[in-house]
Amino acid sequence: MIAPSIRIMTWNVHGTFALNPKFDLPGVIALIRKWSPDVVALQEIDSRGGGINPFLILEEALGGHSVGIKSIATTDGDYGQMLISRWPWAAPPEIHDISYGEHEPRRAVVADVATKGGVFRVIATHLGLSIGERRQQTGKLLTLAHEPAHPSVIIGDFNDWFWVNSVRKSLAQTFPERTRHRTFPSRWPLMRLDRIYGRNVKIIDSFTDPAARAISDHLPVIADIVPTMPLQLTPPAVAPRVAVADPV
Repeated sequence: MIAPSIRIMTWNVHGTFALNPKFDLPGVIALIRKWSPDVVALQEIDSRGGGINPFLILEEALGGHSVGIKSIATTDGDYGQMLISRWPWAAPPEIHDISYGEHEPRRAVVADVATKGGVFRVIATHLGLSIGERRQQTGKLLTLAHEPAHPSVIIGDFNDWFWVNSVRKSLAQTFPERTRHRTFPSRWPLMRLDRIYGRNVKIIDSFTDPAARAISDHLPVIADIVPTMPLQLTPPAVAPRVAVADPV
């Protein structure tokens, strides 16, 4: 069956207490609730040195089903991403290590979401800062998204602003649907760092929320998508694990 529209959101919340001591976690929660996404990916969640655990607070406040992708773990807390869905997972989400050399650890999560109409795949990530790093990481993302007949999205902060060896050029060959909003820096958006890419889906609407500039240096991207093919009732096989990624 063809599923109704699905609202996807991705947002780098810049929740690093050491660098952003005025981080407004209640404001993050309120803005997400404002748009009521079915699936939301959050980047730069940091519990180090803040005295609270935003991973737990976000999970409790937003409900649904969530997975924390902790790329850095210390005795002082964790740093990474979250993927939260109002629907259950059709299979346990897979966390993959897509780190590049000695650069900052990077992760991607592959989750098959069991909507009322069937299963679709979400891959959420936060890519690196160098061109070579992102090029290798993009190849790994495409490997994880290997199921060509399955409706799927790749979402997150891609740190992609050059055309040479660009992420968008590589992903658009197999994920032709994509958002194109300027999201960084949030007060004067110039770069399209945060995106939603889709395959076998149609983006029927997408937008950013300027209110987020009071909270983060990135604007969120929200998109309503419609699968362009029937969703399966069972998930496709997940690609072979690249590596066990969550160090916690």
